[in-house]
Amino acid sequence: MPTLALVLLFLSASMHALWNFLLKSAEEKFVAMGWQTILSGAFAFVILLFTGMPPKEMWGFAIISMFLEAIYFILLSTAYTSHDFSLVYPIARGAAPAMLVLWTAIFLNERLTIGGYIGLGMITLGIMSIGATTLLKSKGEKIHIKGILTALLVALIISVYTFVDGKAVRGGPVLSYGLFMFSMIPFITTPYIAFHYGVDSFKRVWMKNRNYLLVGGGLGLVAYMLALFAYTFAPLSYSGAIREVSAVIGAFLGWRFLKEQMGGVRVFGSVIVFAGVMVIAIFG
Repeated sequence: MPTLALVLLFLSASMHALWNFLLKSAEEKFVAMGWQTILSGAFAFVILLFTGMPPKEMWGFAIISMFLEAIYFILLSTAYTSHDFSLVYPIARGAAPAMLVLWTAIFLNERLTIGGYIGLGMITLGIMSIGATTLLKSKGEKIHIKGILTALLVALIISVYTFVDGKAVRGGPVLSYGLFMFSMIPFITTPYIAFHYGVDSFKRVWMKNRNYLLVGGGLGLVAYMLALFAYTFAPLSYSGAIREVSAVIGAFLGWRFLKEQMGGVRVFGSVIVFAGVMVIAIFG
C-alpha cells in the first residue's frame, strides 16, 4: 500500500469523522445536513469554474454517484436523528468495506494478498465491535434494531458509490470529476429537506449554526477529494477500508464531546482497526 495513499486516506477519514460530528451536534439535523451539502456544492461549483468540466465519458459516473451520495446523506441524517451516533456510524462504515471487496473482485478483478484479507477483516471486526457495545446495551429495543438496519443500508450505498467513483477516477481527471459530482448533490437534497421541514427552517438553522455549517461544508468536500486522489493509484478495496478509520475517530468524538460511553470493547476495537491498517500497509 503506497505511503502517500495512507496519508491521504487518514486525512480524509479525520475530516469525514469531524463532518459527521458537526452534523450530529447541530440542531435540526436534517436541515443542517441540507446546508452542508449546499455549501459543499457551492464551494465545488466555484472551483469548477476554474478547473473546467470533466470529460463527457465521466458524466454518467458522476450522475450515478451524485444520486447515491444524495441518498446516503438523507439516510445518514435520518439515522442520526433517531439513534445513537456511536452505534449507527461504526456499523455503517464497518460493513461497507466487506461489501466493497465483493464489487472490486467482480468488476475490477482486484486480487488481494492473504495479508490484505487479514487486514480488511481486522478493520471490519474492529469497527463493528465499536458499534456493538451500544447494541449490547439496547437489550433488544426496537429503536436500535431499526438503527442497525438503517446503518446496513447506508453501508450498501457507501460501498456502491465508492466503487463507482473509484472506477471513474481511474479513467479521467480526479478534481473536475469530484467537483462536478458534489456541485449536483444539493439539487436533490435541498428540495427533499425543504419539502419536509419548510424553507424557513433553513434560515433558522443558518442563524444558529452558521460557523459549524461553513466548516462542515468545506470538510465534506475536501475529505472526499483526498480519498478520490488515493483511489487513482491504490487498490480500491484497501482504500475503502482504510478510510473507515473515520468510524474510530467518530466514536472517540462521540465519547469526548457528546458524552457517549467508550468502554473497553470500543478501545479494543479501535486498536484492532489500527492494527488492521498496519497489516495492509506492510503486507497488502
